[in-house]
Amino acid sequence: MTENPITVAGIVIPSDDATFLTIVALHVLFALASVVTGLFAMLSNKGPGRHPTFGAIYYWCLTATWISATFLAVMRWADDYHLFVLGTLSFAAASYGRMAHHERWDNWIRLHLTGMGASYVLLLIAFYVDNGKNLPLWRDLPPITYWLAPTLVGASLIVNAWFRHPLAHRPR
Repeated sequence: MTENPITVAGIVIPSDDATFLTIVALHVLFALASVVTGLFAMLSNKGPGRHPTFGAIYYWCLTATWISATFLAVMRWADDYHLFVLGTLSFAAASYGRMAHHERWDNWIRLHLTGMGASYVLLLIAFYVDNGKNLPLWRDLPPITYWLAPTLVGASLIVNAWFRHPLAHRPR
């Protein structure tokens, strides 16, 4: 793989290799689909209909995002291994949340909420860690912000949902 960086929309892509660029393009499409469908799943009324539909699309788009991230990390391991770790944790958290729901574990609603919420937060952390230095406003912040901002906002929303969401208080 050649290491000739190119810049697209202000974001530096570390290689102009055709295979790398193809995987990056697919990765960006699946990641954007994950962000959008995850948001729709979170904001939809829970129960049959939109929530499980958007949730399933989120899960499968996240799966494709993780697979493409794995290929990209392997191609540039020394620079991107941390993104592989974040992607793997995000995919694992979503799988945990999905299994808690499908297998109806004890306290499955809170476990589902935690797993899916954590997967979304980890997805955003990976984005900001990789791209924050190129984004308006974010580039002026210390790099630790790329990790802490999504973590603090996401964790507070998850904890709030544990205590306030009506489904989290259903009898088991």
